[in-house]
Amino acid sequence: MAKTLMVVDDSASIRQVVGLALRGAGYEVIEACDGKDALSKLTGQKINLIISDVNMPNMDGITLVKEVKKLSAYKFTPIMMLTTESQDDKKMAGKAAGAKAWVVKPFQPPQLLDAVAKLVLP
Repeated sequence: MAKTLMVVDDSASIRQVVGLALRGAGYEVIEACDGKDALSKLTGQKINLIISDVNMPNMDGITLVKEVKKLSAYKFTPIMMLTTESQDDKKMAGKAAGAKAWVVKPFQPPQLLDAVAKLVLP
């Protein structure tokens, strides 16, 4: 059965590129345009990994990580940040909130898929 991943980014083009790479690798993909949209789509189904941008309107990625970790169904779901942010303080805030990985844009799809494979358990 295919693993389900959620991609959260306010950029439709980034969601499209990431979604294409993930679907091409055999993953099911749910897309959300910001943290609030993502939370509304977490309805109890199994999500194997959440990939989120940091800077988004309505709810940023770090806040999303904190909110997801409060949900019993998703508190152990790994979360990867995919962002233009590369400052150590942002990375530390993400890690403190519960993010498991940090990939900086621009990225190459093989780099992304390699990081995903490390976080999505077989």
